[in-house]
Amino acid sequence: MAVTVNIYYSGDNGNAVKFAEEMVSSGTVSAIRAEDGNMRYEYFFPMEDKETVLLIDSWKDQHSLDVHHASPMMAKITELREKYGLHMRVERYVSDATGIPAADRTFIRK
Repeated sequence: MAVTVNIYYSGDNGNAVKFAEEMVSSGTVSAIRAEDGNMRYEYFFPMEDKETVLLIDSWKDQHSLDVHHASPMMAKITELREKYGLHMRVERYVSDATGIPAADRTFIRK
């Protein structure tokens, strides 16, 4: 089962956005996306909260996420979070192997 973690990074004075920008410009995001088992690593910016950045981080299974957490990449991420004085709120989701129910698919426009 795939594991998706939504991480809301919050800070002051635009620091969450600066953190995301440095994650990208330093090549850290590209390196994480290249890790075995990574399915998605993408930042989004909530319209109503300019001091928060949402990271959607998806992995093919818990083992892949555990390997990522044990990698040297985590030291770089931690260093940047500290540099920008960020706080985090985390949501975790595990995929449903049955997919999107037929009743819900009627609301999806392709």
